[in-house]
Amino acid sequence: MGRANEYQCVPPGRRERAVGNGSDGKERPAAWIAYGKLVRLFRERAALTQQGLADAIGYSVEQVASVEQGRRPAKAAFTEAAERVLEAGGALRVLQEDVDRAKLPEFFQDFASIEVEAISRFSYDPLLIPGLLQTEAYARALFTAHCPALENEVIDLHTEARLSRQQLLTRSPLVELSFVIGEAALTNPVGGPEVMREQLLHLVAQATLRNASIQIMPAVYGFHPGLNGGFVVLETAEHRRFAYVESQEVGSVVSDPARVSAFDLRYGKLRSQALNPADSSHLLGRLAGEKSQHER
Repeated sequence: MGRANEYQCVPPGRRERAVGNGSDGKERPAAWIAYGKLVRLFRERAALTQQGLADAIGYSVEQVASVEQGRRPAKAAFTEAAERVLEAGGALRVLQEDVDRAKLPEFFQDFASIEVEAISRFSYDPLLIPGLLQTEAYARALFTAHCPALENEVIDLHTEARLSRQQLLTRSPLVELSFVIGEAALTNPVGGPEVMREQLLHLVAQATLRNASIQIMPAVYGFHPGLNGGFVVLETAEHRRFAYVESQEVGSVVSDPARVSAFDLRYGKLRSQALNPADSSHLLGRLAGEKSQHER
């Protein structure tokens, strides 16, 4: 797809791939395996059995064993409890971000590795609410409707990972964020009326963030540069610029400066053609109110 230097993902040293298989034959992400080995090391240094650690942190012995074997990712609460009991000195905490990222769909993980370093992130989403702005119910509805169907555990992992990415909205230092969302995404009843009403109200609240701008692209506008599909442009702390495009679970990170510049130009045109942030907030509020009235 394109020239080799146009679709560069992350440097080889940063790429994380699944290695090893669990008893069920499924591949286990490298981050989960590394984290599990550290838990076991610290547990044995503390002269604790798996049952002893489970009792001390309030988890079942099956959960502790699964984490140590890399079959299940540790949640933040597990990590904080294990840090305290095992006196790990932050060694487990520093891996939590990698553990969470490995919950994401594999095709998205390369971009997610870059996204965490962003100082600015601008996106256009024509058909769905962008992941960084989704409620848990909306995200879960999307993963539940996935084709082919996902196992319940995978749905849970993907939902947790998507919500974890939303830390980007409020982290320090603040990331400059812009979202242009197609009007069709606001009227498509993903998950049903109640889920959409909650989602619209959530967008109204997120629009008040001082580092985030939400604009709606009207459905009746006619031709605009976003009709070819959604995309993201971002800049990292090292002032490297990337674009990201995705369709049907195939994602490409674009690093070639000329092509990234073209995405920048398209995004600038989209922002100028979309409703301004104030009018967009009014539209979101009106649609949420209409759904509330309809449910009564």
